[in-house]
Amino acid sequence: MKLYHNPRCSKSRQALALLEARGLAPEVIRYLEQPPDAATLDGICKALNAEPAALVRFKDEAARQLGLKADDARPREAWLALLAANPALIERPILVVGTRAVVGRPPEAVLSLI
Repeated sequence: MKLYHNPRCSKSRQALALLEARGLAPEVIRYLEQPPDAATLDGICKALNAEPAALVRFKDEAARQLGLKADDARPREAWLALLAANPALIERPILVVGTRAVVGRPPEAVLSLI
């Protein structure tokens, strides 16, 4: 069980607290300090059954600065490379359990995998 976590994000902290309250101790990956590479992000997307653009925080200032829009027509590999190079764009938290994953929005969504 891995939790891609940003400790400065209240939703991410809430998701971690929900897991810990149930006696679970996920491997916490502070993705801003240890950014996932494109291959890892591809695996997360497959576990989510989603395209990489689904992980992008389009309302974030970094996305605006890069001119990103939800309807951008980019190849999958381009989105993955963009996220790997700009981890602040990655939606959080993300819980990965085996071959399944969920974005913790709302934080209670992480409970669907336990």
